[in-house]
Parts: sequence; structure tokens; C-alpha cells
Amino acid sequence: MPDGGLVIRTARTADETALTRVEAAAWTPESGFPSVIERVSDPFFTFFTDDSPPEAHLVAELDGRLAGYIRVKPVTPLRENAHVLGIVGLAVAPGDRRRGVASALLAAAEQHARARGARKLSLRVLSTNETAMHLYERHGFQREGTLRDEFRIGGRFVDDVIMAKQLA
Repeated sequence: MPDGGLVIRTARTADETALTRVEAAAWTPESGFPSVIERVSDPFFTFFTDDSPPEAHLVAELDGRLAGYIRVKPVTPLRENAHVLGIVGLAVAPGDRRRGVASALLAAAEQHARARGARKLSLRVLSTNETAMHLYERHGFQREGTLRDEFRIGGRFVDDVIMAKQLA
């Protein structure tokens, strides 16, 4: 259940340092992407990019501090695919997990997608991340496909699971 002090809002440029801290704390070897950990620890890392500006992110403030984010943006630049938005990043600071932050971010992303006229919200998740898959399923996402052996992580091949939620 979300804490009373939980607020979801659009990210601002001033959030970059706090979001970088969340990103660095959220990505661990267990998360599955050593290359992301290396990238985030680079002293020249910038959270916001031209491709992922502040307005592509919803952030969660918990008791006045930034606790997590969700990145929502078009899955392709094609107008024929404009009815689909993708969740291309979701992270919650380890100390703020199991407090309803991820659920609140997913609900806000769905509302945001509906307001933008999206008919579908999609995402990809590693098959090894069962906790995340259960979270998405609790929020109405269904598996649409599996990309077999899509990643090689720690010498092991890992599937990438495509999930989506129909909004209309």
C-alpha cells in the first residue's frame, strides 16, 4: 500500500542528480546488466538525454525525496505505431521498495499513456526478473512473446519477455 507521502509527477531537469543516484543504487549485478552498472558509474554519465528528456519520465517522491522513476515513450518513431507507448525504464531505490512506489509509477504511466491517446502500453523484462514480471502481471500486463537467448549475461543466455497491457 502506498505511503501517504507518495507523490507522482513529471521529472524536472533539477531531478537529474537524484535520478542518477536512484539509477546507480537500483542496478546491481543481480539486475542483469553489467554494462548499465558501468555506464552509470561513469563520471560523465547524464541521466537525461535528447532521446530521454525529463518529460519522458514520471518520478515518485516519497516523504519529500525522490524514490523512483518510470520512463515512458514511443516504442518507435513511426506514426503507424503511435498508439503504442513503451515503458523503457523503471527503477525504485532499494530502501523504498515494497512501499507501493513501483505500483504507483505503473498506475501513473497507464494514466499518462491514456491521456496521450495510447491504446497499448508495452515493456520488455528479463526472464530472470520474476519479481518484476509478477508486478507487471498484477497490473494487468500479459506476456506477448519471448525473445529467446536475447542477452548473454554473466556467461549465461537470458530470454527477454515482451509484455503489454491493452488500454482501449
